[in-house]
Amino acid sequence: MIAKPQRMRPLEPAVIAFGSNLGDREATVKAALDDLAQTPGVRLDAVSPFLESVAVRLDGVDEDAPRYLNGVTLVSTALDPHALLDELHRIEDAHGRVRVERWGDRTLDLDIIAMGGRQVHDERLTLPHPRASEREFVLAPWLDVDPDAELPGLGRVDALLAQLRASAGSEDVAANGGAS
Repeated sequence: MIAKPQRMRPLEPAVIAFGSNLGDREATVKAALDDLAQTPGVRLDAVSPFLESVAVRLDGVDEDAPRYLNGVTLVSTALDPHALLDELHRIEDAHGRVRVERWGDRTLDLDIIAMGGRQVHDERLTLPHPRASEREFVLAPWLDVDPDAELPGLGRVDALLAQLRASAGSEDVAANGGAS
């Protein structure tokens, strides 16, 4: 019997943020990126330099928690957004991710930030990621690998990062009583 030709979905760009604050963070992230590169229907196109950041909880920054190692990878994928999310969860689970506390410490966190110009909002997934524009640890590494990046519906990543940094600077000034 002759095999029926399969229709392949065209590759679509996606931005995936990664982070880890437990265990050997760098080894975990590198192994997870290798796993992602081996995932059928996914091609890694770029990986940002790693950066450290403080832990952010539901109630704000937690200076006492272990620091995160963060970054962004650009991929091209033939998977639909939910299938890509399933693969990311599989990789997280393979690297010891335990989902106990929302925004808690973790061995690995993989989030789809944007996928083409798609807008998705359901019980499992929101695209673009609803807090990406508020996270320097997402915007800065993304800009490192794509200087022309845009967050769908919100604008250029360089402008969002500048606005975020300016806002953080004005908060620092206000917190210090306006002293420079």
